[in-house]
Amino acid sequence: MKPATVAKKLGIYLPSAPEEFRDSEISRQEFAELLASPPEWLTKLRAEGPHPRLVVAQKLGISASGLARAGAPDVMTTAEINALLVEMPEWLVVERSVHAAVNEENARIKTERAAKAARK
Repeated sequence: MKPATVAKKLGIYLPSAPEEFRDSEISRQEFAELLASPPEWLTKLRAEGPHPRLVVAQKLGISASGLARAGAPDVMTTAEINALLVEMPEWLVVERSVHAAVNEENARIKTERAAKAARK
């Protein structure tokens, strides 16, 4: 697999990974080994960041598009994310409520579809 694919699956920001990781193809077996027993650099990167956009959005409890709407950086460290969660700026409060409403609506639709399928 390409390093970008593996980085996405691991939830890490590729430019922060070691050069030997960025410059080599990773087999599925090597990927499985990374998941089973992550090296120190991977553990540290996952814990401290910098994190890619999707991980940042997930940690903030918002969508990736909400992150973009707010004009927030796509890449943040864990410390920066935690500082935002403590500070709770207005844009974050708004985006969290929007994200929660979307999730509720998706759950409602899923329940309705399941009930409709059960009646058939």
